[in-house]
Amino acid sequence: QVLLVESGGGLVQSGGSLRLSCIASGSIDGFAAMGWYRQAPGKERELVATSTSGSSTNYGDSVKGRFTISFDNAKKTVYLQMNTLKPEDTAVYYCHAEVWINSFVRNTYWGQGTQVTVSS
Repeated sequence: QVLLVESGGGLVQSGGSLRLSCIASGSIDGFAAMGWYRQAPGKERELVATSTSGSSTNYGDSVKGRFTISFDNAKKTVYLQMNTLKPEDTAVYYCHAEVWINSFVRNTYWGQGTQVTVSS
Protein backbone atom coordinates (compact mmCIF):
# COMPACT_ATOMS: atom_id res chain seq x y z
CA GLN A 1 0.00 0.00 0.00
CA VAL A 2 1.16 3.52 -0.81
CA LEU A 3 0.10 6.63 1.08
CA LEU A 4 0.29 10.19 -0.26
CA VAL A 5 0.05 13.02 2.24
CA GLU A 6 -0.34 16.61 1.05
CA SER A 7 0.41 19.76 2.98
CA GLY A 8 0.74 23.49 2.38
CA GLY A 9 -2.74 24.51 1.34
CA GLY A 10 -4.55 27.46 2.83
CA LEU A 11 -6.02 30.89 2.24
CA VAL A 12 -4.06 33.50 0.31
CA GLN A 13 -4.84 36.81 -1.35
CA SER A 14 -4.86 37.21 -5.09
CA GLY A 15 -1.31 37.68 -6.36
CA GLY A 16 0.16 35.72 -3.48
CA SER A 17 2.07 32.46 -3.36
CA LEU A 18 1.77 29.05 -1.77
CA ARG A 19 3.91 25.93 -1.84
CA LEU A 20 2.31 22.51 -1.71
CA SER A 21 4.16 19.36 -0.70
CA CYS A 22 3.25 15.71 -1.08
CA ILE A 23 5.24 12.93 0.48
CA ALA A 24 4.82 9.30 -0.48
CA SER A 25 5.32 6.35 1.81
CA GLY A 26 4.80 2.61 1.67
CA SER A 27 5.83 -0.18 -0.64
CA ILE A 28 7.55 1.78 -3.41
CA ASP A 29 10.04 0.31 -5.82
CA GLY A 30 10.18 3.43 -7.94
CA PHE A 31 8.19 6.28 -9.40
CA ALA A 32 6.92 6.60 -12.94
CA ALA A 33 5.49 10.04 -12.24
CA MET A 34 4.21 12.34 -9.51
CA GLY A 35 2.08 15.40 -9.89
CA TRP A 36 -0.88 17.53 -8.99
CA TYR A 37 -4.47 17.78 -10.12
CA ARG A 38 -7.19 20.08 -8.85
CA GLN A 39 -10.95 20.15 -8.65
CA ALA A 40 -13.05 23.24 -8.13
CA PRO A 41 -16.69 23.05 -7.01
CA GLY A 42 -18.93 21.96 -9.87
CA LYS A 43 -15.99 21.26 -12.18
CA GLU A 44 -14.11 18.19 -13.29
CA ARG A 45 -10.70 17.31 -11.92
CA GLU A 46 -8.00 18.84 -14.11
CA LEU A 47 -4.28 18.53 -14.58
CA VAL A 48 -2.14 21.11 -12.82
CA ALA A 49 1.35 19.70 -13.31
CA THR A 50 3.17 16.40 -13.52
CA SER A 51 6.80 15.34 -13.38
CA THR A 52 8.03 12.02 -14.69
CA SER A 53 10.92 9.94 -13.43
CA GLY A 54 12.81 11.14 -16.46
CA SER A 55 12.42 14.72 -15.21
CA SER A 56 10.10 15.85 -17.95
CA THR A 57 7.28 18.13 -16.80
CA ASN A 58 3.84 18.93 -18.09
CA TYR A 59 1.60 21.82 -17.04
CA GLY A 60 -2.03 22.69 -17.48
CA ASP A 61 -2.49 25.69 -19.76
CA SER A 62 -4.03 27.83 -17.04
CA VAL A 63 -0.99 27.58 -14.75
CA LYS A 64 1.90 27.76 -17.21
CA GLY A 65 4.38 30.44 -16.25
CA ARG A 66 2.96 30.76 -12.71
CA PHE A 67 3.35 27.30 -11.16
CA THR A 68 6.47 25.15 -10.92
CA ILE A 69 6.61 21.47 -10.08
CA SER A 70 9.66 19.78 -8.62
CA PHE A 71 10.23 16.17 -7.63
CA ASP A 72 12.77 14.94 -5.12
CA ASN A 73 13.01 11.22 -5.79
CA ALA A 74 15.25 10.56 -2.79
CA LYS A 75 12.74 12.17 -0.44
CA LYS A 76 9.76 10.69 -2.29
CA THR A 77 8.29 14.16 -2.32
CA VAL A 78 6.76 16.35 -4.98
CA TYR A 79 6.37 20.10 -4.58
CA LEU A 80 4.20 22.65 -6.32
CA GLN A 81 5.28 26.28 -6.09
CA MET A 82 2.30 28.45 -6.96
CA ASN A 83 2.94 32.13 -7.70
CA THR A 84 0.69 34.95 -8.83
CA LEU A 85 -2.34 33.08 -7.58
CA LYS A 86 -5.75 34.02 -8.91
CA PRO A 87 -9.24 33.45 -7.47
CA GLU A 88 -9.85 30.92 -10.24
CA ASP A 89 -7.03 28.79 -8.78
CA THR A 90 -9.31 28.08 -5.81
CA ALA A 91 -9.80 24.32 -5.64
CA VAL A 92 -8.93 21.16 -3.80
CA TYR A 93 -5.47 20.10 -4.95
CA TYR A 94 -4.77 16.38 -5.15
CA CYS A 95 -1.40 14.71 -5.21
CA HIS A 96 -1.10 11.93 -7.80
CA ALA A 97 1.54 9.26 -8.17
CA GLU A 98 2.22 6.42 -10.57
CA VAL A 99 4.28 4.00 -8.54
CA TRP A 100 6.14 0.82 -9.39
CA ILE A 101 5.49 -1.53 -6.49
CA ASN A 102 7.73 -4.14 -8.08
CA SER A 103 9.38 -4.68 -11.46
CA PHE A 104 6.13 -5.63 -13.14
CA VAL A 105 3.31 -3.79 -11.40
CA ARG A 106 2.60 -0.06 -11.64
CA ASN A 107 -0.32 1.44 -9.69
CA THR A 108 -1.90 4.86 -9.45
CA TYR A 109 -2.50 6.56 -6.11
CA TRP A 110 -4.20 9.76 -4.98
CA GLY A 111 -3.86 11.84 -1.87
CA GLN A 112 -6.84 13.08 0.11
CA GLY A 113 -6.48 16.63 -1.13
CA THR A 114 -5.60 20.00 0.30
CA GLN A 115 -7.76 23.10 -0.05
CA VAL A 116 -6.35 26.19 -1.72
CA THR A 117 -8.49 29.32 -1.51
CA VAL A 118 -7.50 32.54 -3.24
CA SER A 119 -9.40 35.65 -2.21
CA SER A 120 -9.88 38.60 -4.53
